[in-house]
Amino acid sequence: MNSSPKTKTNLKGGQFVIKDSQPEDVFIPEEFNEEQLMVKEMVQDFLKTEIYPNIEKIEHQENNIGFTILKKAADLGLLGTHMPMDLGGMEMDTNTNTLILDTIGPAGSFNTTFAAHTGIGMLPILYFGTEEQKQKYLTKLIDGTWAASYCLTEPNAGSDALASKTTAVLSDDGKHYIMNGQKMWISNAGFAHVFIVFAKIDGDKFTCFIVEQGTNGMTLGAEERKMGIKGSSTRQVFFENSLIPVENVLGTIGRGHEIAFNVLNMGRFKLSVMSMGGAKKSADTAIKYANERHQFNVPISSFGAIKYKLAEQAIRIFACDSANYRVSDLIQNKVAEYKAEGMSYADAKLKGAEEYAVECAILKVAGSEIGSYVIDETLQIHGGIGFSEEGNSARAYRDVRIARIYEGTNEINRLLTVDMLLKRAMKGRIDLVGPAWAVQKELTSMPSFDQPEGKFGNETKAVKDMKKACLLVSGAAAKMQMDRQLNLKNEQEVLMNIADMLTDVFLAESALLRAQKIETVGSNIPADVLEAMVKVYINDAIARTHKNATDAICSFADGDLLKTLLLGLKRFTKYPPFNVKNARRLVADYLIKENGFTF
Repeated sequence: MNSSPKTKTNLKGGQFVIKDSQPEDVFIPEEFNEEQLMVKEMVQDFLKTEIYPNIEKIEHQENNIGFTILKKAADLGLLGTHMPMDLGGMEMDTNTNTLILDTIGPAGSFNTTFAAHTGIGMLPILYFGTEEQKQKYLTKLIDGTWAASYCLTEPNAGSDALASKTTAVLSDDGKHYIMNGQKMWISNAGFAHVFIVFAKIDGDKFTCFIVEQGTNGMTLGAEERKMGIKGSSTRQVFFENSLIPVENVLGTIGRGHEIAFNVLNMGRFKLSVMSMGGAKKSADTAIKYANERHQFNVPISSFGAIKYKLAEQAIRIFACDSANYRVSDLIQNKVAEYKAEGMSYADAKLKGAEEYAVECAILKVAGSEIGSYVIDETLQIHGGIGFSEEGNSARAYRDVRIARIYEGTNEINRLLTVDMLLKRAMKGRIDLVGPAWAVQKELTSMPSFDQPEGKFGNETKAVKDMKKACLLVSGAAAKMQMDRQLNLKNEQEVLMNIADMLTDVFLAESALLRAQKIETVGSNIPADVLEAMVKVYINDAIARTHKNATDAICSFADGDLLKTLLLGLKRFTKYPPFNVKNARRLVADYLIKENGFTF
């Protein structure tokens, strides 16, 4: 059962780098209750009956099958599990919704269809719509009568969304906005009934509109020929003197950026969760194939090179999965807190996701890149057949590539991670200065020679030290900026180094906390396998942290400062050496014996 939020200490968004969490503070997948597992089974049955048998039809968008399957998902209530009951939704908690996304992860192209509809298509109306707009549109989007789409990107406005050229001019009678412009890469455009469209009023007031299918002057381009997610409808949308009723303005005029950016918080989180759902299925396929495929009269799963791949897939999935459910529970508890204070369901959901925007950006990068790694290695394990369109590996390889691009490219999300963290510090939402200064003072003191105690003592110390390394680098960089010796806006490489350090420490701590909590709640994962996964991940995360920190420090420091920072870094990136080969083989042998991915 879920632990009561009263027994937990919920960190503020971004606070993980300066404060430690305890195992009892986090939620882990091993804690799902019977009702949640029944929901998972329902989604698995949906995949077996609607997705897997229709993969080729989906891939070729036969007979508008994407919308047909979306309606079948609606029949199961899956389009409204995150929506209020008074609109026909099921109002399920965040952890259950995360489990649904995790389980639907292997759905390939349909993931984009589903996520665009339930996320960036519906959430703007939930968060910012009037009661009339919610009743008119969300009820139909929940029951599957209509489908939703989101129109932000333009030929010259991608990562820089505010560079939009689409215009909206109030008509002389004041009843409509006359819209002109072009949107591109619009998911679900081929069958959507509702389009969330961003345009500028009077040339500078970036504003959001609800535009209905069939609006005069609105036309669609042909289906895009894409590298992957071929089964999702992607078209350009054109507006030529299209008349949009004034009551279809969504939110406040000139505040469209609030809608665009806030909706992306949950979108990034969901992308990570669905990426891990797909990665688990891919890893399972890799294990089974490695056991079936024989070369030199033995299964290829007996070879060390293959064992490395199987183990590394599992280790990375375990770490990211742990972080996903950790953030899911943080959001859930924050939403509950806001609702207890009297906030509406929609506002609580909006503010809960915004609180953990830093973590959502981290997860978007981690989930998409780990998912890409897993699927790439699955294809490699399959060899030539993996490269062939006869199997599923090639399609999965093409499909996963978009994950590092949409919902904000990974480069943008890395920069955002650090930018949002620093802005929260400057606004006093979290204290980075005190802990960063404490790290600087520690450098002048004698190091402790006390040996960590307990089963995960070394790992606990390593995570604490990784946080100190993050503070060491970011604090030194921020100090140089304050002294006008550095302009971090022009040092994107340094910012991305810091972002990768933050990602590693968050995932490493999440994996460690999950392993520690498993010791009390139980798991199907053997204790020695669990310990091996945590140790390997932290060992590698420490090495990456040292590399990223060294690169960053050498980018902005020199002379005595450089020497001091590098000596301090050495202190904070130590981890006892151990046989990582044997640890990975232990993990791989367990998966090979189970003949599948079981956690």
